[in-house]
Amino acid sequence: MQALPFATIAFIFYVAAAIWQGMTLFRRVPPRQGMVRLLGALGLLLHIPVVVKLVGAAPGLLPGFTTSATLLMAVAVNVVLVASLFKPVLNAGIVLFPLAGIALIFATWLPSQGSQSGLTPGIFLHAVSSALAFAVLAIAAVQAILVGLQNQALRHHHIRGIVQSLPPLTTMERVLFELVWAGVLLLTLSIISGLIFLDNLFAQHLAHKTVLSLGAWVIFTTLLIGRYRFGWRGMRAVRWTLGGSALLLLAYFGSKFVLEILLSR
Repeated sequence: MQALPFATIAFIFYVAAAIWQGMTLFRRVPPRQGMVRLLGALGLLLHIPVVVKLVGAAPGLLPGFTTSATLLMAVAVNVVLVASLFKPVLNAGIVLFPLAGIALIFATWLPSQGSQSGLTPGIFLHAVSSALAFAVLAIAAVQAILVGLQNQALRHHHIRGIVQSLPPLTTMERVLFELVWAGVLLLTLSIISGLIFLDNLFAQHLAHKTVLSLGAWVIFTTLLIGRYRFGWRGMRAVRWTLGGSALLLLAYFGSKFVLEILLSR
């Protein structure tokens, strides 16, 4: 199978979905959530076989930077599409759809090498929970950006444009905290399963991921405690969510990017 044509067409579908949803957000076109989901789903259908090919081509069971990125973005797109049937999170696709397409193109041009690891049910649980935690908290990060924009607009009495297109601020914040709750539960499962099933979670090649993931867990958990005990909301919730998401992004991709892309190891 030639991966590049699949990746290119998937990229087009993803960008088309993101553009329409973005224009909807700015009230340039009428809402067409069904069409946006269809375009995103078509992109995902083309995305999946490319991921399967890339993972199958790697010599090990743990994919490298570009393959990991496109695999995780496929999970994130899938979570957005499914969650949008129940919650107003489709606007997250404005950011995540193009990123998925870009990751896919890069992965076909710069396929990464894998590393060896025995795939046991415990490691599989760790991998799945890690991927889902990343996907849910990535959506939470985009949701936090939208909450921040909405909050600032309302503070300056700007009630047109994006503010009119988004659900009420209370609804947006409630969805944000629901995403953080779900992400923390999945991240907790990922960390616990890693401690149980991986030989040494603080080995040299895993130490950075472990420390940064624990740091992100502490930030998100503190945010949830602050919400419950002190009623944290608004820009404080936005900053804590984005801070935790940044740490998690570094945990998943930091050293892989440096070693494989910058140092070519």
